[in-house]
Amino acid sequence: MKNSLLTLVILVFGLSVSAQNPIVSPGIYIADPEAHVWNNDKLYIYGSRDESVDYWCSYDYHVLSTSDMIHWNIDENSFSSKGTNDQVASNDKLLFAPDCAYKNGTYYLYYCSPGNKYGEGVATSKSPHGPFVNGTDIEGAYQIDPAVFIDDDGQGYYFWGQVKPKVAKLSDDMKSIDTTTISYPLEDTAAKYFHEGTSIRKIGNIYYMVFADESRNGTPSSLGYAISSSPMGPYTYKGVIIDNMGCDPNVWNNHGSIEEFNGQWYVFYHRSTHGTKLYRKACVEPIIINKDGTIDEVEMTSQGAAAPLNAFNHIQAEWACKLGGHARVEDYKEKDLWYGKLAKIQNKDWAAYKYINFENGASKFDIKILGALSGGKVEIWTAAVDSGKLLGTCIIEPEDNKNSYSISSCKIKKIRGVHAVYLKFIGTEGNLFEIDWFSFNK
Repeated sequence: MKNSLLTLVILVFGLSVSAQNPIVSPGIYIADPEAHVWNNDKLYIYGSRDESVDYWCSYDYHVLSTSDMIHWNIDENSFSSKGTNDQVASNDKLLFAPDCAYKNGTYYLYYCSPGNKYGEGVATSKSPHGPFVNGTDIEGAYQIDPAVFIDDDGQGYYFWGQVKPKVAKLSDDMKSIDTTTISYPLEDTAAKYFHEGTSIRKIGNIYYMVFADESRNGTPSSLGYAISSSPMGPYTYKGVIIDNMGCDPNVWNNHGSIEEFNGQWYVFYHRSTHGTKLYRKACVEPIIINKDGTIDEVEMTSQGAAAPLNAFNHIQAEWACKLGGHARVEDYKEKDLWYGKLAKIQNKDWAAYKYINFENGASKFDIKILGALSGGKVEIWTAAVDSGKLLGTCIIEPEDNKNSYSISSCKIKKIRGVHAVYLKFIGTEGNLFEIDWFSFNK
């Protein structure tokens, strides 16, 4: 079984995790990732936290941070609207997507609670890790998804809203807005596609607005972007940066940001798990800012910000970057430890892993099965399922005990180099089996 480092390693500043995509360990669900680099050679992610399939988000925030984009630290309960570390006097509502800004030695955490008279507010800390304290309401901002941008001249701007975004100038104390400056920053096409989740960056002389984009699939599953020569707009629509459709059978929304770290730009987004719109997990992909200021769309991968996965190590099943059919990523708890798996697998479902490095060659496939209910077969494809190259087929024997596990092996056609790998599942009706990990051998 896989041990979650989240439950094993406790550091002075919180909990340490290490993963590919998603960047959080089993049992942790951080969505709406807003990434920032401050002045201490670290990247920080401020996001909402899912805790139930019955409602969005939760009553507290965690802070993620990294020095290398591979190993991540989690500071739990950096801010809360009720219970331990309750710092919101005006309500005990759920906390949706946040943002954070830095000015003159203070970090400002902007939070929101939907359906509340005082929907948005700000708390402060002397540390980017938190805890953030003394939440105060922001008069005039009553919706969701705050985003703050401070321009080169020190003027701050506050963005917020769902369906129709708004912007206003931020006061010098970072705790209120000038309501006389409220305006609507998107041009017609961008406004038509905008759902929620504004995030603002400046690259060179171009201002970028990243947002949950409804231009595809009939859902806000994409992160789109628009650009402007002014922080208050108008912003002109330019396209999609990433689309998370296919990460889960019931994925619905996306929300994220872009940020540069150590000379590389990245897009931060989330994926749904458990066959729900919720239980979302933060992920990351490298992106390129072209000379003309445009951003090419990138695909979801398993490797994220890291190098391609090593074919000869255990490749965790929950690192699947795209799924077909009923299969979905699920986390589960056993003896107080969290694990991940690929579950609810049915006939003709498939899972994609991008990308895997086979180095000088592999000729064998191993897979760890959890509870092989009716059994079946696993086909190993490269490039694409069905239309790519079939490397081999592994037989999974049925097993009556759903709590059992087994390791099945088969020979495959020799493969070298870096490839996308697709696992296709064949069997009878119902759930066939669950997968813990797989690997390749020479």
